Amino acid sequence: MLATMKDVLLDAEKRQIAVGAFNAPNLQTLHAILRAAESLAEPVILMHAEVHEEMGLCTMEEIAPILLRAAERSAVPVCVHLDHGTDLDYVKRGLALGFTSVMYDGSALSPAENTKNTRIAVEAAKKTGASVEAEIGSMGAREGGVQDDESIYTDPELAKKFVEETGIDALACAFGTVHGFYRREPKLDMARLSRIRELTGGFPLVMHGGSGVSHADYREVIRRGVRKINYYTYMSRAGAAAISGKEYKQFQDALFDAENAMMEDVKTAMSVFTGK
Repeated sequence: MLATMKDVLLDAEKRQIAVGAFNAPNLQTLHAILRAAESLAEPVILMHAEVHEEMGLCTMEEIAPILLRAAERSAVPVCVHLDHGTDLDYVKRGLALGFTSVMYDGSALSPAENTKNTRIAVEAAKKTGASVEAEIGSMGAREGGVQDDESIYTDPELAKKFVEETGIDALACAFGTVHGFYRREPKLDMARLSRIRELTGGFPLVMHGGSGVSHADYREVIRRGVRKINYYTYMSRAGAAAISGKEYKQFQDALFDAENAMMEDVKTAMSVFTGK
């Protein structure tokens, strides 16, 4: 069933868990994610990221109807989320296509400019009933590869002001995670995370760069208020590993093996996020 991000995060807050948010740039990732979610009877967030278009995987216009139709037919609540929209026109296009949640990412801008643009995104989303996530601080480079950039940690005081002035539904904050593959074990600033949660009045927080974090750290950030965890890189890696070095007579057989491996990886991640 189709849901908004606000819907699934309210449930996550009641249960003190995190909802898994997974990029679905093709049918194999989409099927893997939904199979895992339905097997666990858990809500899930399907994401399209602007970076997938730059990678040549799919356009928003191509994938949105597929994700929305799959969400409507699912046995569990499914939010269809536009991730890391750095351009307001791009975000508005996503809302027009029916995304039930959007992220406006103005983290590279000044706090004042980020706040101004985020307000515009929130007003646009109100017209369709969609939820809005925004980011202050930065996780460095976006999804899709080995990470060289460092995280620019979120200032808790700025986070408080940003939440109060924008009217968003979820806050992505930087506390030591980065996108892509980690070159070394991430060192998460748990005290900073708790301070952000405290100053924002128990606001739902989002962890980007969720792949590669230890199970113990997942449990700890959830305890400290993270309610949405973005996860893609290691899911994609699991699919690649499943077919690496193998010979196939039929292309679809490789796709099925990759999908099954990704499904198991997503299921493991979701089990950790929900305590199952």
